[in-house]
Amino acid sequence: MVRLEAVGLRYDRPWDRPWDPPGDRATSGAEVLHALSFELPGGSFRWLLGPSGAGKTSLLRLLYLAVRPTSGRLSILDTEVTTARRHNLPQLRRRIGVVFQEFRLLPHLSAFDNVALPLRIAGRPEGQIRADVSEMLNWVGLAGRTDAAPASLSGGEQQRVAIARAVIARPSLLLADEPTGNLDDSQAERLMHLFKELNRLGTTVVVATHNEPLVARHPAPVLRLDHGRLVKADLAW
Repeated sequence: MVRLEAVGLRYDRPWDRPWDPPGDRATSGAEVLHALSFELPGGSFRWLLGPSGAGKTSLLRLLYLAVRPTSGRLSILDTEVTTARRHNLPQLRRRIGVVFQEFRLLPHLSAFDNVALPLRIAGRPEGQIRADVSEMLNWVGLAGRTDAAPASLSGGEQQRVAIARAVIARPSLLLADEPTGNLDDSQAERLMHLFKELNRLGTTVVVATHNEPLVARHPAPVLRLDHGRLVKADLAW
């Protein structure tokens, strides 16, 4: 599913890193990930842990193809990303769901249309889209907010829309960056049940978090980063 072999990442230009939070940014030319080597089997679940600035967001950026490694080899969903041609990457990205820490909802689209976007890009029939999106918004507790613009939603509601959008197309690989940061405990638990159900159905899931109590309640193998280096990688499960 995912294989990294001595992967390093260096941000050589300021425009290489427009979305990283301040704690994860590198000064120009600095290497932020160092010789990472691990595999994620298909259908696995991994927590991605580490302090602020450890490189979690940079690793996720590699995995959702926002940047390429500057050293080593990266393979995702049977595609050698390191050498793949740029025009082959959009199709691969459609098989990867991403829950961003800062939501990244399209402000001119309603909650419904934000969630529907991946299905429309994939060319699904509109009748199927309406049924699937309505069911998903109901599941995340937003059945009454389908027509709401992102600006009118609370942070927790925007996060739930972003989560619904990430999982609506049943991705092969799901990446989540602090997905519970704007959710209360009951919403966080509901989210974990959704992630676990997707994982049970075969989706490979990687969740980056600082929520140690959540990790304790839902034990799973861990990838732990510190200063851009992999200091723990559970191979079991």
